Amino acid sequence: MDISAENQMVREMARDFARNELAPIAGEMDEEAELKPDLIAKMAELGFWGIPWPEEYGGAGMDVMSYIIAVEELSRACGSTGITLAAHTSLGTYPIYAFGTEEQKKKYIPKLCSGEYLGAMGLTEPDAGSDAGGTKTTAVLDGDEWVINGTKTFITNSAYAGVFVIAASTDPPAKTRGISAFLIERDTPGFSIGKKENKLGLRASNTTELIYEDCRIPKDALLGELNKGFKVFMKTLDGGRISIGALALGIAQGAFNEALKYSQERVQFDQPICNFQGVQWMLSESAMKLEAARHMVYHAARLYSRGDDFHQEAAMAKLFAAITGREVCNDALQIHGGYGYIKEFPVERMYRDVKLCEIGEGTNEIHKLVIARNLVKKGYPKHDFE
Repeated sequence: MDISAENQMVREMARDFARNELAPIAGEMDEEAELKPDLIAKMAELGFWGIPWPEEYGGAGMDVMSYIIAVEELSRACGSTGITLAAHTSLGTYPIYAFGTEEQKKKYIPKLCSGEYLGAMGLTEPDAGSDAGGTKTTAVLDGDEWVINGTKTFITNSAYAGVFVIAASTDPPAKTRGISAFLIERDTPGFSIGKKENKLGLRASNTTELIYEDCRIPKDALLGELNKGFKVFMKTLDGGRISIGALALGIAQGAFNEALKYSQERVQFDQPICNFQGVQWMLSESAMKLEAARHMVYHAARLYSRGDDFHQEAAMAKLFAAITGREVCNDALQIHGGYGYIKEFPVERMYRDVKLCEIGEGTNEIHKLVIARNLVKKGYPKHDFE
C-alpha cells in the first residue's frame, strides 16, 4: 500500500518495538491487568506519545497517517498498548491542541508529548453512554473557580493520566447545547480515581471511574467556548474513530498472522491443515477483509492529514474495521481449534480484545446512524453517476 518514506520508517520502528518489547510480555500484562511500569518510558524514548503534534510543542511533527500506523503496529502484538496510545493521542491530546488557548497548549502538550503526562478524556457516565447529551456531571461557576460534581465511567488511561479533558453540563436544561469542556489535572482536590474495571479484553489498558466531589478548578480551565463543549467532543471522536479502526485492524492482523502460521504447522490427516479447503477459505476471506479495512482506515487518515472533511469516512472505516476485526479473530481462533481457546495461544487474548472496537468510541449501531444521517443530509456525491 502506498505510504510515504516517513510513514514506512514509523511502521518499521513500531513493528520492531511490538515484536521485541510487547509480544513477549503481552500475555503477562493481560493476566496482571496492568501495563509494565517501564513501558510508558520506553515508548517516550521512541517518541510514540507525540507523533502527530508540532515540534514547537515537543511533538515529532509527523502526519496523522504515521500515528495511525503506529497504533496498528503496536496492536498486532498488544491491543492494550495500542488503545493506550490511541486514547492518549486522539482523546487526551487532540482536544487541547484543537481547542485550547496558546497558554493551555504550551502548558500541557509538551508534557503529553514527552510522556511525563498521559492524556485521557472523561465523557461517558453511568447514565450517559451513546446519549452524551444525558451528561449529569455539572460545572457551576463560583467566583473565579468552576465547581465540578459528578462521575465518569469506562475512562481509559485514568491511572496514568496527568490531565483529563472532561465534559460537564454548564446549562443542564439545554442538554447538548449546555455542555462545556474542561481541563482537570490529576492532583486537583476533590478529584479521585474510582473503581478499576475488571474487563473481558484489553485488560492491561487501565479503565476506571472518575469521581468529582466539589472539585474546584480555575476559571481558565474551560477548554474552548462556554456551552460549546459538545462540538469539542464530537470533533474529537471523529479522529478517535480512525484510531479505533487502526486498533481493530492491528489486533485482527496479529490474529491472522498467528492463524496462518499455525495452519502451516498443524498436521491432521497426515498433512498441514492449510491444505484443507475449509481452512483456506477462512484464510482467504480474512486476508481480503483486512486489505479492505486497511484501505478504508488509511483513506480516512489521509483525508484527516490533508485537512479535508473525513467525518463520513472515519465512521465507515471504524465500523468496517471493527466488524472485520471480530470476524477475522473469530476465524483465527477457529483455525486453532481447541488450542485457540486456551491462554497459551495469543489468539484467545486477541479474540477478547477486539470486541471493544465494536463498542468504544461509538457502538456499531451509532456508527450506522451517523453514516445514514450523513447520507440523507449530504448524499454521497463522490460516487454520483448522474
